[in-house]
Amino acid sequence: MTTVTTSANHRGTQRRRQRSSVVDNRERPIGVFDSGIGGLTVLKALTELLPGENFIYLGDTARTPYGTKSPEVIIRYSRENAEFLLAKGIKLLVVACNTASAVALETIARDTAVPVIGVIEPGAEAAVKASKSGRIGVIGTEATIASGAYTQALKRLRANAEIYTRACPLLVPLVEEGWTDNEIALRTVEYYLASLKESGIDTLLLGCTHYPLLKDVIGRVIGPSVRLVDSATATAQAVRRVLSRYGLLRPERKGEQIFFVTEMPDRFARIGRRFFGPEVESAVRIER
Repeated sequence: MTTVTTSANHRGTQRRRQRSSVVDNRERPIGVFDSGIGGLTVLKALTELLPGENFIYLGDTARTPYGTKSPEVIIRYSRENAEFLLAKGIKLLVVACNTASAVALETIARDTAVPVIGVIEPGAEAAVKASKSGRIGVIGTEATIASGAYTQALKRLRANAEIYTRACPLLVPLVEEGWTDNEIALRTVEYYLASLKESGIDTLLLGCTHYPLLKDVIGRVIGPSVRLVDSATATAQAVRRVLSRYGLLRPERKGEQIFFVTEMPDRFARIGRRFFGPEVESAVRIER
């Protein structure tokens, strides 16, 4: 009799611990990292779709940009970013950097216990849905374009798609300088998009998290017949699906965001408000 009672009590304790564990996991934050500031466009989409979730954002501002670095370096930096966020007890990791998603996502996902979502696949899915002709343009950093990640993802989704790519390395510094709607921005975008305008694309995928801030200029240059797609909204939708699938959605309440950077927190907060809004009041600098 004593044995049965003890066993029943033990099972009851296990069930209570399991229920408590589920609640604890729901309350855990979502980790988001980017090479710098651009990933805030992804975070903004995430907070709009999932206002009840808590987020920890890491911008590797000391080592930005990733787009001109070798694959080996990008993978090493991305691993370090992931390890920092995992140590914070996150329940899901978002790689909100096109370059890191293109080069390091597979390595990070293989070594990480929580679900990992990048921006390449969601962005490609959104572009394929948007395109009627299958003629799709992609602009991004040098490393993103050189990796071929978007081309491969688009081809997996639509085998007969015609993909036209263009690296646009000067657009990131323009955005970070706040030059998103002046003559310099216009001329730079015109230079980069000249060949894509001649290709007959009907959809242009903005393969860098900075580029949504240039959306108006890009739209004027590429013309009204070309649909612009960025991966932020699609990535947020993918995150919500995964959280729902694993029972990890936080009970509806007001979430919060915490920002970490590896260098220049004041500059991050100042420029970050253009990407995300006034909620970027400050950031905590961490040592690398």
